[in-house]
Amino acid sequence: MLYELKVVMKHIEPPVWRTIQVPENATLHRLHEVLQVAMGWTNSHLHLFHVGGKAYSEPSPEWEPDVLDSTSTTLEEIVSEGSPSFLYEYDLGDSWMHELTLQRAEEAAGEERPRCTGGARACPPEDCGGPSGYEDFLEAISDPGHEDHRRMLEWVGGHFDPEEFEAAVADRALEIS
Repeated sequence: MLYELKVVMKHIEPPVWRTIQVPENATLHRLHEVLQVAMGWTNSHLHLFHVGGKAYSEPSPEWEPDVLDSTSTTLEEIVSEGSPSFLYEYDLGDSWMHELTLQRAEEAAGEERPRCTGGARACPPEDCGGPSGYEDFLEAISDPGHEDHRRMLEWVGGHFDPEEFEAAVADRALEIS
């Protein structure tokens, strides 16, 4: 089976979202890798999946013992346990929360690779301070008179368009990931 998931960043308006397709046997760790590419993150921070009161991530001595292994838990297991919607948290300091919702499941036509089939808006830059920091960042870069305008533009590399996103570009990046 191939699962189509809608991924929506919480606490961002207008929403940043993606539609991705992943094989049912993908581990949560593989889903994390797909989300990093589809959203535009750089995989520079810790992450957690929150599913039905349980937390999943890569095994690490830093985690509490109740964090389950995402490298051996499949998406199929999560869905079959009755969780068609769950959370993905990226960068535990900035706490970027993403709601993942199963849109549909369909027969796979063979060896299916993860795909990004839709979406809107650019992913916020890494380390901008979570949703409230992102709002401040957008305010600064959109107003040439803002005291932080020049500094924020330099920090982000000279240009940032919050509306810029092309599913085909994200899908090509997934093809090689």
